[in-house]
Amino acid sequence: MGHAFAIVALVGLALVLVARHKPGLARASQNPAPQAGGIAARPYSQPSAETGGTGAATAGFHTNPGTLIPSGAAAANTRLSTDATWMFGAKTQRGWSIYIPLICNEIGTDADVGTSDFAGAVARWQRKKGLAPNGVLDADTWSTMVRTFQSQRLTDHAYPPQSDMVTVAPSEFYDPERPEELRQVRRDAYQAYKRMLAAATADLHLGDGPDSGEAVKPADQYLRIISAFRSREYQDQLRKQSPRAGRAGLAVNSPHFSGRALDLYVGGDPVSTKDDNRLLQTATPVYHWLVKNAAKFGFRPYFYEPWHWEYCPDLQR
Repeated sequence: MGHAFAIVALVGLALVLVARHKPGLARASQNPAPQAGGIAARPYSQPSAETGGTGAATAGFHTNPGTLIPSGAAAANTRLSTDATWMFGAKTQRGWSIYIPLICNEIGTDADVGTSDFAGAVARWQRKKGLAPNGVLDADTWSTMVRTFQSQRLTDHAYPPQSDMVTVAPSEFYDPERPEELRQVRRDAYQAYKRMLAAATADLHLGDGPDSGEAVKPADQYLRIISAFRSREYQDQLRKQSPRAGRAGLAVNSPHFSGRALDLYVGGDPVSTKDDNRLLQTATPVYHWLVKNAAKFGFRPYFYEPWHWEYCPDLQR
């Protein structure tokens, strides 16, 4: 009997020594296996807003049963919003911070980019699109989102019948001296625009004057029409005048040919595609209102140009 106790004691001592010399094995035995269909948490660093300090973290957060998002997703989104590089219109683009209002509307959140709530909304959108739900708006996710935005635009750029067109008064244009032939809009698009303008005016208190508190300024310019119908000849002329605009800025086959595309004033330099100008425009209350409400009136955005909206009644929500 004494020999049996001695053998048991020696075996126990051996196991303790193995565990001390091979800590990885001991840790592996303590960590539960990842959930089926989930993404295992990794030791990413989180921004201080998420953790109260920067440091390695091994925990993740759940957005849905079976979906474990790496805890560093929020930090990754913060970085990629300004540092991601991608191509559009034959030009290198940097970051996606300009498009945050559209992104938030698409994924269904008002959360800040550098939060777990934003990462969770990204993950839910990724799952719907068949992407790995890691909560990071990475290259594959952003490419899919751009295609989603573009799929909601006009596809028919043919000239409308002249009987379907109306000539808009000079006072409704950003430039009241715009020639009559460039103040034409397809009738259904113009009627929808007037309904949308009335709703925006009521919601944003446009035109209430200097003592209107939170009113948007300058009230007499916002949402005025900058450009509407264009002929192919006029579009070619614009492209020759701005050869560096590229396809992203001045398309060869422009939706303006249809009479259903409107450029609207949303702030800043009316139609400058410089990043700092577009960032200013997408921060205005008028632009935010359009992102949240324009679809109710049948208008869809061209994501790259904050001022460009297309009447797509077939896609109306």
